[in-house]
Amino acid sequence: WAGGVGLAVLQSDAGATRGAAALAFTMVMLGFGIGQVVTGKISDRFGIVAAIGAGIGILGLGYVGAGYAPSVWAFILLHFAIGLSSAATFGPLMAEASHWFERYRGLAVAIAASGNYVGGTVWPPLVNFGIQSVGWRTTHIAIGIFTALGMTLALMLLRLLMGAAVRRNHVNAAPPRVDLRLSTNALTAILSLASISCCVAMAMPQVHIVAYCGDLGYGVARGAEMLSLMLGFGIISRIGSGFLADRIGGIRTLLIGAIAQGSALLFYLFFDSLTSLYVISAMFGLFQGGIVPSYAIIVREAMPASEAATRIGIVIFASVFGMSFGGWISGVIFDATGSYAAAFANGLAWNLLNVSIILLLLMRSRQRLAMA
Repeated sequence: WAGGVGLAVLQSDAGATRGAAALAFTMVMLGFGIGQVVTGKISDRFGIVAAIGAGIGILGLGYVGAGYAPSVWAFILLHFAIGLSSAATFGPLMAEASHWFERYRGLAVAIAASGNYVGGTVWPPLVNFGIQSVGWRTTHIAIGIFTALGMTLALMLLRLLMGAAVRRNHVNAAPPRVDLRLSTNALTAILSLASISCCVAMAMPQVHIVAYCGDLGYGVARGAEMLSLMLGFGIISRIGSGFLADRIGGIRTLLIGAIAQGSALLFYLFFDSLTSLYVISAMFGLFQGGIVPSYAIIVREAMPASEAATRIGIVIFASVFGMSFGGWISGVIFDATGSYAAAFANGLAWNLLNVSIILLLLMRSRQRLAMA
């Protein structure tokens, strides 16, 4: 989340355009997405502890390297390593949690997915304070040291609780609960397209809310608070979506979240007072937080357990690509128009595509149940 918080400062310090500065976040998300597939493969073969352990050193070095970056382009490229190295703590970790639970699988996946939103709640104000106090370089170096040490301790505890870092045996795993009459590859492709479209929309406020508040004259500190508020309410949404998915299924939960996210984006188009932005940011977090974990739940409901981490990794990669593209294109649209209105409208259009895809899946599911 440091890329979004430091967006305006980096732009000013490096003399870059808003679109170029936003590429740091884009590279984080691109690396994070590719890392979902890579670490998902590692997790399916060697276990989640090995997958997380492989990224700790790279993460620390990536942040420290970014702090010493000699140019804005070196800074941007190093963010690819930051994203790549942290990937195992999202998609593969959700897949791991899904193997431990059957009755409360949705809740377990949602809790596992909430970690990055807890971080998103805590980190933006701290990162902004660090940047204002000691500069973005020292702040990135400090983040690298802290995350490497903190993740190492957490990994040691995780391995202790699990007993060993070995591949999970899926021979006795329960069969998929949902049959959409689609091949595994076809369903993976459809879910990937849906996740791209929803995350292009999701990226607009998450990446640009800090810079947006600065442009409106409220200051970047207010924007960092809104981002923190957004992600804090996202935790509630993620846990709530887990409860909901255990009762109505992943597809219906995803549809509810997508429609709600579009509603919040619409409010951004019409209201820009300081109070309204705080309220809408809280609403956006509350509405969209459960969307991405819903994809993981759908994968586990409709696909074999032995492929869970890899398939979830692919779908999460697609969502991260959407976040990357959404963060970048919103900056480009801002550069072209001088305002964020068109960028919010672009997000709404992508969100509508996502809703359409999920509706088609839900209709197909209903047709399958009617024929049974």
